[in-house]
Amino acid sequence: MPQPAQNTRVCRDCDGFATVAITTGTRHDDGSRVTLRIICTGCNGTGHTVPAALAQTGR
Repeated sequence: MPQPAQNTRVCRDCDGFATVAITTGTRHDDGSRVTLRIICTGCNGTGHTVPAALAQTGR
């Protein structure tokens, strides 16, 4: 029996990859790389968006 497809909306800004690590090119004293963690501002790091019908509207 086929399983129902999940209907989660993927963020259009990050395409579901909400957090990335970018190397700066420098290294720590132990030899590991210095990285920066960047979080998607469109979905606040969740990777999903809220449907427009569920989003709250302000007055």
